[in-house]
Amino acid sequence: MAAQRPGGTGHGRYAEQERTHRPGRHNMYVKVTAPFSRATIRTRIMWTIILVASVALATSGAAVWMLDLRSTHADIDDRLVLTRQELRRLADTGIDPVAGTPLSDPAQVLQTYMGNSVLGSGEGQLGIVDGAVRLVSAAGIDMRPETDPELVGQLLTLADADASSITTVETAQARYRVLVVPITDGTTSAALVRTVDLTAAEAGIWRTMRLYAAAAAVTVVLVTALAWLSIGRLLRPIWELRNATESIDERDLTTRVRVRGRDDLSALAAAVNRMLDRVQRAVEAQRELLDDVGHELRTPITVVRGHLELVDPHDPEDVRQTSELALDELDRMGTLIDDLLDLARSSQSDFVTPEPTDIEALTLQVFDKACALGDRDWQLGGCASGTAVLDPARITQAWLQLAANAVKYSEEDSRVVIGSEINGSELFLWVEDEGIGIAPEDVERIRLRFARTAAATRHASGAGLGLSIVESIVEAHDGRLAISSEVGRGSVFTLRIPLTTADETRSAQQKESD
Repeated sequence: MAAQRPGGTGHGRYAEQERTHRPGRHNMYVKVTAPFSRATIRTRIMWTIILVASVALATSGAAVWMLDLRSTHADIDDRLVLTRQELRRLADTGIDPVAGTPLSDPAQVLQTYMGNSVLGSGEGQLGIVDGAVRLVSAAGIDMRPETDPELVGQLLTLADADASSITTVETAQARYRVLVVPITDGTTSAALVRTVDLTAAEAGIWRTMRLYAAAAAVTVVLVTALAWLSIGRLLRPIWELRNATESIDERDLTTRVRVRGRDDLSALAAAVNRMLDRVQRAVEAQRELLDDVGHELRTPITVVRGHLELVDPHDPEDVRQTSELALDELDRMGTLIDDLLDLARSSQSDFVTPEPTDIEALTLQVFDKACALGDRDWQLGGCASGTAVLDPARITQAWLQLAANAVKYSEEDSRVVIGSEINGSELFLWVEDEGIGIAPEDVERIRLRFARTAAATRHASGAGLGLSIVESIVEAHDGRLAISSEVGRGSVFTLRIPLTTADETRSAQQKESD
């Protein structure tokens, strides 16, 4: 075990070094990326555009520079190859093309060729005979290779070779592209040297690249300015979205984001607005529920408490009456709580669960159930045939609530008609009674929670939540409750629900899944 301790210590020391080293790298990474992570989206996009534009322009510039440089060198080599071919042709013929006299030795060949050749800008030449520079360019030629001793020394070495060569020679003064063409007749050896100043030849390329760099810099500046303005307009919905969400609190839920166009950001703004609508409805429903609970439950609790405090425990009749009153109030409170919970749930997305429903079967079921609500002259006014997509349980609840109201506010043996029909693109489900009726000015008021007319209050007790529940169910089906009434003659309550077939529902679900 002792022999393993050094190894174990070494391993532990290595692991400790790794632990102390890695946080350093992590901290360095955090320090580098932290400023960028704190930057705004606009700044990040701007830097990304600048980086992409700079890389693209730099890559294009490098490609242009390489192509121009390669083209310039290829052109120089082509001219040097042509020079070699012309010299070889003159040496093979051995005749002066101007005077027509024969050329006796390689020195005369070089002299004749150099006298008749035309040099371009940045080009020079000289003739080497028997290992020494014997011929130079005429006066007026700017490029004088003989003035660069280092170049001359390398040219003399190349002239000793048996074959011609094209190579690059770099000296302290300049860089040259050099052609050396040796010729000999067995007695005299000579060599033509043609030089091209690469620095001068490449000067035009560097001028072009400087102009390109200036144009690229101006382009980046213009792209930056245009991108800054364009990104500002593009991200305006996000800023408005942020301002809208920051301005929303429990006291103000009405702020919405302005939707512009039909792009992705506009779709995001519309989605946020829909979310805010749901939040507003949920908060308002919560407030209404708290207000309703506080308003409606306080009275029965007070009544029960007051009677319990005054009950005489030694009087059986008083105990019985107080117990019946308390149970009656508790039953009323239970019914009220159930109604309030239904109204609270109406703002939830799963309040209704639509499914393909047979309208005729639903109508007959509701009619059978309604007949048990009271002693009335129940009549089936119509029965539509077909299938509609709706929540049969909730529709039954709303329909029976209307039937219960008809019983509550009408006399015994009076006529109550229940029926259904399809009218265009809507499904009509109605209840018609011969009750007390509703005054025109009260038709809209009775839709409110806990709102009841004076005639209704005198005729029957109630909390005034029935129609609110009915309307919440109809609105959850994207429909509306229509009320037609005449005081003393009766009322007609109609659930008007948009008609959606099962095939249309499946098609919509398929599109959503796609």
